[in-house]
Amino acid sequence: MAFSPSLQLALLVALVLSAPAPAALAAGSKATRIRLYIHERFEGANATVASPLLRSPLGGNATFGEPGVIDDELRAGPRPGSDLVGRFQGFFVGTDRAGPSYLSTVTLVFAAGERRGSTLTVQGQYHFDFEGAAVERAVVGGTGVFRMARGYSVMKVVSAPTPQTVVFRIDLFVLLPRPGHYF
Repeated sequence: MAFSPSLQLALLVALVLSAPAPAALAAGSKATRIRLYIHERFEGANATVASPLLRSPLGGNATFGEPGVIDDELRAGPRPGSDLVGRFQGFFVGTDRAGPSYLSTVTLVFAAGERRGSTLTVQGQYHFDFEGAAVERAVVGGTGVFRMARGYSVMKVVSAPTPQTVVFRIDLFVLLPRPGHYF
């Protein structure tokens, strides 16, 4: 069944006007800021990143199409002995033919404290220059205490204690709906 162009436009306008405004959505939400540290190891028996799993079809130093996986430690502080909070687990793939740029989906899996058993998932584009530039990605959801979460994360290199390790700081800015107000 086809609708006339004028009816299609009227339906679209009605849909847009009936959608709740972002301010109304945020009014019933709880804002949370979380700061954690990601400890990554590139080599050895305890490596937490595997990349590339396959070489780029473009050859040479190209990263386009190269997939990788991560299972980093998620800690409360930048020191290796700080409390282990959980894991930073996900995958990434090279997406830019012009240079090293990646699309990633990563889940923060909380294994300790009040967030134990909960997860937050971040997704988005990134490219690291290891010169201090921050990487911003979207918080696209969560489970447990983070059910229906949304927001963004900012990740930045804070140290490279050895040539085989790096520590990132991740700040998560998360909006959570009030309990019972999921829809």
